[in-house]
Amino acid sequence: MVGVLALQGAFREHIISLEKLGVKAKEVRTLSDLSSIDSIILPGGESTVQGKLLRALNMMVPLKSMIEQGLPVLATCAGLILLANKIDNDENTYLSTLPVSVKRNAYGRQVSSFITTSNLGPLNAVEMIFIRAPYITNVEDVVEVLSMHDGKITGVRYKNQIGLSFHPELSNDLRCHELFLKLTK
Repeated sequence: MVGVLALQGAFREHIISLEKLGVKAKEVRTLSDLSSIDSIILPGGESTVQGKLLRALNMMVPLKSMIEQGLPVLATCAGLILLANKIDNDENTYLSTLPVSVKRNAYGRQVSSFITTSNLGPLNAVEMIFIRAPYITNVEDVVEVLSMHDGKITGVRYKNQIGLSFHPELSNDLRCHELFLKLTK
């Protein structure tokens, strides 16, 4: 069962994308919800709010452990920030399972949001929607860069983790979700 972290953010949109692909998804809101999933999506939203809620609900340590033990994860925008080992413009870290550094709100305020098209690993011409998005400032050698925009890294893969700085759930293009689902098989 694919779990979608449903504490805050664009979780419903991810569930709709999965349903369009014929995949059943479960909202993850409590510690007990983690026991019935075999993969997870960490949605865009507010990373600080999501991080605080993960801690308050005692979900941070178990989720980190599950990811480190191989739970496939797709992290978009704020989800990418939750996974990052380092946040350049914030002293906090959260799950810290992805060996990258990110810059929060790197493209500016919400009024600076934009849509572009770029390649994502094996996928050509993927629609990428950036809303107060981070970008990746540094990756360790073990991380595969999947996408870039204007010289900035916007998508990576590391073992069982895909981190994207954009919002594929807001696009009609379902190929990012399909790429994630290949990790779950």
